[in-house]
Amino acid sequence: MNASEQSASDRGSHSTPALYDAIAGIYDPWSASVTEDIGYYVETSLDSAGPVVELACGTGRIAVPIAKAGRRVIGVDQSAAMLDMARAYAEREGVGARLDLRLGDVCAPPVPERVPLVICPFRSLLHLEGDAAKLRALCAAAALLEPGGRFVFDVFAPSREDIEETDGRWLEREPGIWERADWDEAAHTLVLSVRSGDADVSFALHWLDHRSWERLILEAGLVVESLHGWFDRRPFSGGEDMIWVCRRP
Repeated sequence: MNASEQSASDRGSHSTPALYDAIAGIYDPWSASVTEDIGYYVETSLDSAGPVVELACGTGRIAVPIAKAGRRVIGVDQSAAMLDMARAYAEREGVGARLDLRLGDVCAPPVPERVPLVICPFRSLLHLEGDAAKLRALCAAAALLEPGGRFVFDVFAPSREDIEETDGRWLEREPGIWERADWDEAAHTLVLSVRSGDADVSFALHWLDHRSWERLILEAGLVVESLHGWFDRRPFSGGEDMIWVCRRP
């Protein structure tokens, strides 16, 4: 089933509005300046035989470039509106046949296939509150992998400078798109609000330090192959960004 054929079954399987439905129309303009991770995930996909499963694929910001590079992508997201955007993007780029979009949860992805690579870009696992939820997602990703397959994802833990510069302030991230960060350091939680015209949504992100992530990765039955501090593959040295490359033994 290609991306266009999948649309009707997607909508029939899930009728409750998802968090990102409210900003699906402005998501790409809002994230327009975030490009550094695209090449990283495309290169990672080309190191694998394919297909690639992308959890929380959103509007196809990563999935479509991977498909354009020649890999088939199974994209999973909770938002039907975001999947519609991804579907349209793939068709515009001529890769609709390589993109299989499925409505579902990262903790229980509707993917019976076993694949050599699963990815979860753009800090999406931070939407999960608490260690137990994060562990369920890690276990779900591990279960999708062939033996020796890899799960690659990125997350962050904020610096003191970032918190001080943004806490409680409305900032125009992109023209006409405003963003506010409300940080709770004690709870390791960021409430991020996004507003543009009629689109208005707030959601929470829950961060962990690298030692906590490593513990959960090991509990999920994965091993850490490498930990990068940025998308140029530099080694992690205690900064904000973490790109985890995990392997199923």
